[in-house]
Amino acid sequence: MSSEPISSSSADRLLRRIEGRQARAAVVGLGYVGLPLAVEIARVGFQVVALDNSLEKIEALQRGECYVPDVDADLLASMIGDGRIRPTTDPDALAECELISICVPTPLRKTKDPDLSYVLEAAETLAKRLRPESLVILESTTYPGATDEAVGPALEANGRSVGRDLFLCFSPERVDPGNPEHRTANIPKVIGGTDSDSTKLGVAFYGLVFETVVPVSNTRAAEMVKLLENTFRMINIGLANEMAVMCGHMGIDVWEVIEAAATKPFGFLPFYPGPGLGGHCIPVDPHYLSWKTKQAGYSPRFIELAAEINGAMPRFVVSKIQAALNQEEKAVKGSHVHLVGVAYKRDVADLRESPALDVLLLLEQLGARVTYSDSHASTIFVEARRWESQPLLESAERADVVVVVTDHSDVDYRELTERSRLLVDARNATRGIDDPKIVRL
Repeated sequence: MSSEPISSSSADRLLRRIEGRQARAAVVGLGYVGLPLAVEIARVGFQVVALDNSLEKIEALQRGECYVPDVDADLLASMIGDGRIRPTTDPDALAECELISICVPTPLRKTKDPDLSYVLEAAETLAKRLRPESLVILESTTYPGATDEAVGPALEANGRSVGRDLFLCFSPERVDPGNPEHRTANIPKVIGGTDSDSTKLGVAFYGLVFETVVPVSNTRAAEMVKLLENTFRMINIGLANEMAVMCGHMGIDVWEVIEAAATKPFGFLPFYPGPGLGGHCIPVDPHYLSWKTKQAGYSPRFIELAAEINGAMPRFVVSKIQAALNQEEKAVKGSHVHLVGVAYKRDVADLRESPALDVLLLLEQLGARVTYSDSHASTIFVEARRWESQPLLESAERADVVVVVTDHSDVDYRELTERSRLLVDARNATRGIDDPKIVRL
């Protein structure tokens, strides 16, 4: 990985420490991205400081508990036990480290503008403790230019200089929670630096951690890669969602149409409709791109239209529920609606941006009595209210209508259908079941 020459003596010294696994690493932010990354870095022989400002997370890790399902809990406990990973809330531990990966959240403000406050706080904290000849890799999704324009200057605040004794890269996280095939280490890793030495050092470090590393010319290209990937998904899901709405108006089964179209061996890639977009990336990242392109004087109409369509899907699901109840001569107001699944996707516990929460609130606003079942989310908080998951089949028997919002694989949908009076399926979880009580998206 490091066959290309390094131009500075500072970079050359750090390169030798990377290749010899002598450099100490740190991961800042221990969520769905950071914790698996810390494990993979430790797996290849580096000692890792695992920093998070959540005392609850750090205490759980110190007890040997793992809160990220995709991480091997026994392996993590072993690594913490023998000191390969050191969980801490103390930022002074960063002063020991030369290889720092930043994996903190990058949400949107209510105005849909990028919120870099967590990234900048991490960079400012790090700048006070940064060792000479260090490599910093930002993994948090952001807009093209943010690494160079915002993070770099924040890191230079205490006298370091990017490209001289500080090296800086952007490497977009690619995590698919709950995917048993594509895990952190075997997903190709894109990386781009602020200068050629930064890129070469980033490739040398991550080349030891990941099976495949894909270098690009600079940080802006790497930042744009992430936004393209998730904008591609968002737009195509938007098309599938609009097809569902159109097919609904014309009395056509959209699932049958997509499955038939998917038999074409070229020129078509199937995407599927649903109750809306969820997770941290796909509902959020395209807004970063939209915001940045507007700054450059261009209006990204395609992206904004897809976001509008996807954002309207919870209301479309609620309209399906209303229509289904109307057929039974019932109003939404006063009806018992039971939601099956509230996580944003199948077989995970992640509630970030979950459309199920929008569906829940919309139904409540219409006067419905709403309950839910989700084996992955026993308790949820929606607008400061606590909700508890209810027994699935007992709740289904009592409800006026059951709504499949998230199609977890541990649900027997045939039995669920049999035990329900009326079932609205927003995920096609009941495919292959022929029953007049089923209303599909």
